[in-house]
This record gives sequence, structure tokens and C-alpha cells, in this order.
Amino acid sequence: MNQDFMQAAIKLSREKSWQGDGGPFGAVIVKDGKIIARGWNQVLRKNDPTCHAEMVAIRAASRKLKDYRLTGCAIYASCEPCPMCLSALYWAGVEHIYFAATRKDAAKLGFADDFLYQELQCEPEKRTLPIEQMMRPEAVEVFNQWEKLENKVIY
Repeated sequence: MNQDFMQAAIKLSREKSWQGDGGPFGAVIVKDGKIIARGWNQVLRKNDPTCHAEMVAIRAASRKLKDYRLTGCAIYASCEPCPMCLSALYWAGVEHIYFAATRKDAAKLGFADDFLYQELQCEPEKRTLPIEQMMRPEAVEVFNQWEKLENKVIY
């Protein structure tokens, strides 16, 4: 745990949100005691709902390391990661997550993070966004073909 790294994430959240890039969220990814990537919310600037601070930082770190696995890395985020970002951090293999503000703090400003955590606890048929399954056999057939590939990479 390093306060300087968290301070860097909070500084990004302040500066970039005041510039109008997006919400007040910043993140830095650290490896071997050094910041290797920075990210801030760019949803408004890029018109992309996936441009959360953590996602931007993950993309930058992966490019820098030339690896989709962020082994040995930690992230410092100015706010508790939303479900999308948390999932991406798991997929990337980040080894530690530090955060400052909570999803409840973000909810007070109108951000949907806490709602999404609640929504994910519901069975799919009880969620507010309608979800329907279709054509499973065709999709599973592709899975079965892919499983037989010799050069496949599981991630």
C-alpha cells in the first residue's frame, strides 16, 4: 500500500474530470514499485461507456508490457471499481486492488456502480434489462471446434 500511488490516482481524477473528459475517476497501475500506466475516465471525451479509468489504465499497461496478463501489477483507483472494471482486473490478472472512495460514494453522485452490483446478484430473469438465451447448440458447436485447436490459448 502506497499513499503516493493513490495520490496520483486521485490527482488524475481531479484534473481530468475538471477538464471535462468524464467522471471524477482516476487509476494508476504499478509494477515493481513504479507507475507503468495511468488512466482516467474518458467516457464523455471518447463517447465510449467502457472508457473508465481502470479500463484505460489496463489497456495502457497491457500495451506497455506487451502482454494481456498484468502479472505482478497492482492498481490504485480513486474509487471502488465498477463490476465491468473489476471483471477486467480479474481477467488481466492484477494481483492487488487498492481504492479510495466507495461505490456508495459514487452512487450519491448518480453513478450506477452500486446499482450494477445489486443487479448482478439477481437471477437473469429478474434483472431490469431483459436477457434471453437463444441458439445455444450452434454456439456450443463453435466451442467444441475451438476446443480441438492445438494452438488455442486459454485466458
